[in-house]
Amino acid sequence: MRVAVVGATGLVGSTMLQILEERQFPVTELIPVASERSVGTKVKFMGKEYEVVNAETAISMKPAVAIFSAGGSISLELAPKFAAIGCYVIDNSSAWRMDPTKKLIVPEVNGNVLTKEDLIIANPNCSTIQMVMVLKPLYDHYGIKRVVVSTYQSVTGTGQKAVKELMDQRAGGEGMGVYPHRIDMNVLPHIDVFQDNGYTKEEMKMVLETNKIMGDDSIKVTATTVRVPVMGGHSESVNIELNKDFDENDVREYLSNMPGVVVVDNPKSNAYPMPLDAAGRDEVFVGRIRRDYSQPNTLNCWIVADNLRKGAATNAVQIAKYLHNQGWI
Repeated sequence: MRVAVVGATGLVGSTMLQILEERQFPVTELIPVASERSVGTKVKFMGKEYEVVNAETAISMKPAVAIFSAGGSISLELAPKFAAIGCYVIDNSSAWRMDPTKKLIVPEVNGNVLTKEDLIIANPNCSTIQMVMVLKPLYDHYGIKRVVVSTYQSVTGTGQKAVKELMDQRAGGEGMGVYPHRIDMNVLPHIDVFQDNGYTKEEMKMVLETNKIMGDDSIKVTATTVRVPVMGGHSESVNIELNKDFDENDVREYLSNMPGVVVVDNPKSNAYPMPLDAAGRDEVFVGRIRRDYSQPNTLNCWIVADNLRKGAATNAVQIAKYLHNQGWI
């Protein structure tokens, strides 16, 4: 099976290569794709070196699946060209997420909605993925009325330049450029661009994508997304109003039984999810599960996941694995 990774030299792209290898995805030939300035460089995969090529060359090689992490404008331009040759495209950008003709997939939550005809498949936003992994079992058992989420998002979500900016500032430098304000020793309540309604694009992604993935527009979602000087993963404080009452122990049991979710919730021993512990892991971790006593049928929880893995690369590879298991690739 020929597998193309578009954006193979970037932070998420290199993580995709790592996860394809870790999960022993049946790649017979890797096709790493990047911009013209990277063409001719080499990437390592499964003990071999592969030369980076441009998109036109990749399409001529007729891959069975192409996993994109190269930005929205590139996805809009290139995804249809790959799909035109019968190649499945799994796109990590926001380009196709809200297109009503494209599926937005977290395999454990709604993989069953995919069909053989879905050649362009959207990978959700990192913060949305980890949240819906926790929402799904609660929705199935109780129904969900409203979600209030505040995020604490790693600089890795912005890319390699942001990581360098943070580390340069931490070493005493004053380098700026990626963020509008200093990120080290600071917190920025600003991810992506502000919209006319006062929310950022990242916040609206969480609202709209949650409804689409859950298949229920009646779920009310409001978000505040925040960049913090952390590497390792994104964290979220989530307040969930259910349609009926619950027992906290039942909630923990339902979450523990959700594939890909790990409950870490023992306050007496200071056990709760943290980005340092989630780094390099594919699971979504949830803890600080407790009743909200300010109103009925409502609980609070704390969700953490590695945004480069389950929040991006792992989820994309899981979609590819789903396609393979169906016999479509």
